[in-house]
Amino acid sequence: MTEAVPPRYTAREAIALVTSEFTELTGPARPVGPASPVGPPRQYGRPDGPLSWQGYDASRARATARTGEEESVVCGTAVLGTVPAVLISFEFGFLGGSLGERTGDRLEAAYAHAREHRLPVVSLVATGGSRMQEGMRALVQLQRVARQSALTRAAGLPQIAVLRDPTTGGGWATLGAGADVVLALPGAQVGFAGSRVRPPEADPAAYTAESQLAAGAVDAVVPQEELRETLALWVRLLSRPSSEAAPPPPALADTGLPATGWEAVHNARSPQRPRATAYLDTCFTHRAAISGDRCGGTDDGLLCGFGTWAEDGRTIAYAAQTGTATRPAGYRTATRLIRLADRLRIPVLTLVDTPGAANDAEAERQGAGAAIAEVFAAVAAARTPVTTLLIGEGGSGGALALAAPDNTWATPDSYFSVIAPELAAAILKRPPSEARATADQLRIRPQDLLDLGVVRGIVEPLKPPKRPPSR
Repeated sequence: MTEAVPPRYTAREAIALVTSEFTELTGPARPVGPASPVGPPRQYGRPDGPLSWQGYDASRARATARTGEEESVVCGTAVLGTVPAVLISFEFGFLGGSLGERTGDRLEAAYAHAREHRLPVVSLVATGGSRMQEGMRALVQLQRVARQSALTRAAGLPQIAVLRDPTTGGGWATLGAGADVVLALPGAQVGFAGSRVRPPEADPAAYTAESQLAAGAVDAVVPQEELRETLALWVRLLSRPSSEAAPPPPALADTGLPATGWEAVHNARSPQRPRATAYLDTCFTHRAAISGDRCGGTDDGLLCGFGTWAEDGRTIAYAAQTGTATRPAGYRTATRLIRLADRLRIPVLTLVDTPGAANDAEAERQGAGAAIAEVFAAVAAARTPVTTLLIGEGGSGGALALAAPDNTWATPDSYFSVIAPELAAAILKRPPSEARATADQLRIRPQDLLDLGVVRGIVEPLKPPKRPPSR
């Protein structure tokens, strides 16, 4: 049984998938001689391009006749949902969507327009890489694109990429993988190596959107019929800065404060206790998740993304532990989220609930210590406000890494400890029967944490809405 071949859209068909309002940008001037300091010197007007590659002009003319485009990208402004944005769409039918000098001119102009008008950048990528007929003059366009992306990032503007079929080479390594949020169409070929240059023994399945999602390089695979709505949600969420911290959510369980440390542990470990998804469902009306650490890993035990805060419609970023031991990929994904939110000036909510960081041999090989250190650094350096709610177990540094130093709150059914009471007893060479007494000595109850100054307060249970009086 052969696999279905994903559709290959033209540049304008791809645009039509995501918007009905598009205005093409006027093409940039084509200078002769040295360029500005931000780009390499460029020359135009030579027969067959900068390398005098015989037949190159004829190939370009045939590409134009076939596609109706003069270059491999179409750039313009668009309205995605209700948010204006700069839209870049690749025309794969024009010399394989390859990047040449004039492609670089168009991309540079599009990014400059985005910064001038404070617009997010959305790229609909379909490219085979750099253009052979222009040699190194084509390859250095990747440096131009990377600089434009960096300038746009420094300006605090979001960048979203949609990977179409195929997305390979330098286009994947700059516009694609370099975006803040990376979406992909199902079945799209995605990889640095295109099909003609891979090793003979390469597994084709590794070069798909789905495989890149599993490897943590793509945030979501989005069916084409959902792409317009998904993009509209993303640009709306990422274009709403706010200077006000997220308030701590109310507790979802009507649990009284524990009398003992061991009771606190029992409450936090209860299978009936509300978990992160319940809190996220209560706090947000809409959510869009990011996934993956961009280093080959994912962790389903740490949920990250952006959402619409139910109380006032603001965008709040979230990083929520789900009660499992957090793996290095989870910490790296949280770091990516916090740094992106900080750059876009979006407040962050973290929900702490873990027995601790994963400490198996594989976690150590994946750099658990370094990953945790990066989260500590991201929270400490954040200029955007971070709010933390302890909703269950707070196990050692693996939990503390996600906690805001001066804005952490606790639910009545939670505890925070330097280490789990059982492990503390073992370290102190006490018998297992002493774990209960050790829990009391550690002072891990929510009220203890408040007395110790570890948390700002204990949140009240969620009150049900008032019903109108019956007649």
